[in-house]
Amino acid sequence: MTDRGVRIEPSILSADFAAFAAEIERIPSADLVHCDVMDLHFVPNLTFGRSTVERLAQVSALPLDVHLMIEDPDRWAPGFAEAGGAVVTFHAEAARAPIATARAIRAAGAKAGLALRPSTPVEPYLGLLDEFDQVLVMTVEPGFGGQAFLPPTLERIRAVRSAIGDRDVWLQVDGGIGEDTIADAAAAGADTFVAGSAVFGQDDPDTAVERLRALATEAQERSR
Repeated sequence: MTDRGVRIEPSILSADFAAFAAEIERIPSADLVHCDVMDLHFVPNLTFGRSTVERLAQVSALPLDVHLMIEDPDRWAPGFAEAGGAVVTFHAEAARAPIATARAIRAAGAKAGLALRPSTPVEPYLGLLDEFDQVLVMTVEPGFGGQAFLPPTLERIRAVRSAIGDRDVWLQVDGGIGEDTIADAAAAGADTFVAGSAVFGQDDPDTAVERLRALATEAQERSR
């Protein structure tokens, strides 16, 4: 098996919204910061938009992975790359032209990611992998933090990992990732892990990041 490495992305959805810059400073060992953008339409929750991402990019020492849970990402996604997102991920279910949107994100200077709800079949999208830098397999229904990991999604992770093969495409999981679930997700083939309360809900968030990294790395090594 190719050595994929491990990326840990704490989600600021679980951080103190009044002190984002200070919260990011508490996780220097993280690889990226995960920013959940929700519009109250695609999902029944509302967080923040482009202006917040732009400001976060100015103050964060870590790159931003922007997860767009919004309607009409074909129109809005490239703007989040222009705002400073290092990775911009949009949902397949909301996009009318996913390839064109991915190319626009890349043209704006960011990596392009495609996200899939737990109920969305992965097979129709496996032929598009060359157009993307990341595939996000949601391990909960998108919209709210603090949900429990859905074990049936492990088979979906395995299917996407098999299709990726040797491509340089990150396989991300988001939802219910913590010390009790990250090893299973890593063994199934994930290499990029979004964790919210498992990081920011701890007394020492950076120690939590390192612990999650160690668990995922060990599971990857066992699965080779």
